[in-house]
Amino acid sequence: MKWSALHDAAAVVCQLAGLPPEARRPEVRNFPAIMRDIGGWRHERAEQGVDDLAAIMEPGLAALLAVSARGISPTPAAQALWREFESARAALLALVPPLGVRRRA
Repeated sequence: MKWSALHDAAAVVCQLAGLPPEARRPEVRNFPAIMRDIGGWRHERAEQGVDDLAAIMEPGLAALLAVSARGISPTPAAQALWREFESARAALLALVPPLGVRRRA
């Protein structure tokens, strides 16, 4: 649920950044199930990483919306938050082992 909510928030950030909407690729969409199935340290790191990403996105999005409500362009800050989101998400997706190695650790 949190992974999906993060991507909903990221879609708003993307829009505020003036970027085209992102299609959710299968590896992104299936990440929580893959991590749950793998278990072990990768699952623990994924959970912590998602919590950390939420801790960045929640106040960041709130600040962007507040700025936008005041009539100030949130674009530069939204672009920065979007880059942070993409970077953090890439690090989380890197936890997925190659296909032949996916077993509980």
